[in-house]
Amino acid sequence: MGNCFSAKAADGPSQPYAICFVLGGPGSGKGTQSARLVEAFGAVHLSAGDLLRAHIKSGTADGNMVAEMIKQGQIVPSEITVGLLEEAMKASGERMFLIDGFPRNDENRERFESQTGMTPKMVLFFDCSEEVMTSRLMGRNEGRTDDNIETIKKRFKVFKEDSMPVVAWYERQGKVARISAARSPDEVFGDVKAAFKKMMGV
Repeated sequence: MGNCFSAKAADGPSQPYAICFVLGGPGSGKGTQSARLVEAFGAVHLSAGDLLRAHIKSGTADGNMVAEMIKQGQIVPSEITVGLLEEAMKASGERMFLIDGFPRNDENRERFESQTGMTPKMVLFFDCSEEVMTSRLMGRNEGRTDDNIETIKKRFKVFKEDSMPVVAWYERQGKVARISAARSPDEVFGDVKAAFKKMMGV
């Protein structure tokens, strides 16, 4: 899964795609808001998790290898996920992308930039308290046992430790739109739409 593109300068005129990374803790509303952006602007929504799951189901040698790694509790190498994202972007024939839930950590981010030669135009970060996200997730999972709370807590912890440094990195470059996500979906989308228009130039 080599480099499919000959983008010379990161974020320069040679960059073939306009990319928005969508980041936020579990239950912060990433999926809901991404669906609305797709509708409003015709952006293509790519989920790294969905692409990996489809890859595993494909039954190819590469897909089976990834399935085995996950079974063994190993982390899938960033280059595989980045390669899948690259292929999906190329195959779509489109130019504007929302990449959801990726990069999860600094190593993902570095790999994406070095492997594709591209950087995001913007990062949408859904800022939401742990309390609000927990109540949303528990609302979705009614009737589940308490160990669900433990799972949710672990997911928050991982997000804070691994993904917040990515947000901080892009904040230093002035690329982050920090959206207060504890409000109603309509209120949130008002801010999302305005930031997307301005930073993506649409």
